[in-house]
Parts: sequence; structure tokens; C-alpha cells
Amino acid sequence: MGVIIGLLTAMVCVAGGFWAMGGHLMVVWQPFEFIIVGGAAIGAFIVANPARVVMDTAGAVRDALFAREPRQEDYLSLLGLLFALTRELRSKPRNEVESHLDRPDESEIFKAYPRVARDQELTLFICDYVRLLLVGNARPYEIEALMEEEIATHRGDKLKVYFALMNMADGLPALGIVAAILGIVKAMGALDQSPALLGSLIGSALVGTFTGILVSYSVVAPLANKVKTTREAQARVFIIVKQTLLAFMNGALPQIAVEHGRKAITAAYRPTIDEVENATITGAPRSESALREAA
Repeated sequence: MGVIIGLLTAMVCVAGGFWAMGGHLMVVWQPFEFIIVGGAAIGAFIVANPARVVMDTAGAVRDALFAREPRQEDYLSLLGLLFALTRELRSKPRNEVESHLDRPDESEIFKAYPRVARDQELTLFICDYVRLLLVGNARPYEIEALMEEEIATHRGDKLKVYFALMNMADGLPALGIVAAILGIVKAMGALDQSPALLGSLIGSALVGTFTGILVSYSVVAPLANKVKTTREAQARVFIIVKQTLLAFMNGALPQIAVEHGRKAITAAYRPTIDEVENATITGAPRSESALREAA
């Protein structure tokens, strides 16, 4: 919602300021200039980026517009799941733990935390590294290096949309100039007309430059940065898993390992120790409705 409000504020202030100083809004309404700038930008975006990135852009922008980032209840669910798994690792035989990892969709542990279970990438990440813990002869520093490499790869994949949008933002002012030049070319064909008509044509041509600069710096670039912020927040859950499992591998008890994960949560959404204890040690897994009430 904040993104939508910000974009509307920018548009209203620009249009309102132009109108307040005596400008006529219909002068800047040049749909064909918009088509030239927008169409060229979209075409260049498609040419410059792989199909996977182009298809991912819609989802990334949607997530940014509606701030689809993990909240405190999501982190509590993740910490609760990690606590349950590490407790199983300490107290249950290997084959019982493997049953949860082989079929997480049928696992009672994963079913108890649907917020985590519905994220397939996160679930696969957890299962892969808990399975490596079961091997028993893996060294913590080897697992840490492997986790960091996978997290870096995941982050790089998710931020490709950000870099694509920033490249688009960088090119929009130049595409606005292209539209303006075409408008000037059109105006040059009317040199024998009245000064009023010629001035109108030149003014219309300048709308192309205005459009390119405005859309670049007030829409696409800010939206790209919001996509980056959102994607980095979504990747935070993998770091929490890494910190928790590494602490467990180094001999920490499940509740201490979970505390390592809690410390990796950003301060704005970090639950207190008591909240984590209520979600893990002192009771059965809480339902999503209970987590919403706690939040």
C-alpha cells in the first residue's frame, strides 16, 4: 500500500504543480508519445532479459506493491519448525527423522507449520540440510560454505528483476529523447504554419522527454528498489535456517540453536525470547489464527 500511495503522491504533485502554475493538463496528454516511450522500454526490456526474468518481473512487482514480506508470525512459525526438527534429531532414530524429510507434505511437523510448508523453496532448503546433518560426518564449516553458496545463488536469482528494472530506468530518459526527436521532426514539417500551431507541436514533442524522465525517476527506479528490499527480506528466512542448523551442528541445544536463528531476524519483526519460547518449548505448535492474535 505504501508503494501505491507514494506513486500516486508523485503523480498528483507533478500534475497539480503544473496546473497550479497555469499549465493546461491536456497539453501533456500525448498518448502516442507515451506509446513510443513505453513500447520502446518494454521491447528493450524483453530483448535484454531472459524469459525467466521477464516472467518473474510481474510476481516481483506484485510482491513489492503489496509488501509481501515475512512478518513476525512467519518467523515464529519457522523457528517453531526448526525447533521441532532439531529436537527430533536429538531424540529420534534416523529413519523416523528421514520420514519427515522425504515426504514433508505428509509430515506432521511440517503440517503443524503451514506458513513454512507452503514455501516449497524454503522447505526443500530445510530438508536438504537436515538430511546432511543426518549423514553425521559432515563438518560444520563445509555445511556453512555450502549454505552460503546456495543462499548467494538464490539471492542473485531473485535480484535479477531488480537489475533489469534499474537498467530499464536508466534507459527511459534516452527513450524519452527519442520520442521528443520524432515530435520535433513532425514539427519541422509544419514550419510554414502559424507560430501558435508550431509552438503546440514543439510542446507536444517535449512531452516525450518529460515522460521518460518522470517514469524513470518517479516510477521504475523507486519500484526497482522496493523489489530489491522485498526480495532481500524474503531471503532472510534462509539465513535464519543457516544460523539455526549451524548452531545445532556445533553442539547447541535446540532452544539455543533457535536463539541463534532469532538473532538473524531484522529488529522490526524479531520476536522476543518469551514469544519464541511460547511457540516452541512450552507448548504444541500454535495455529495460524493463534499466531495472528499474538501479532
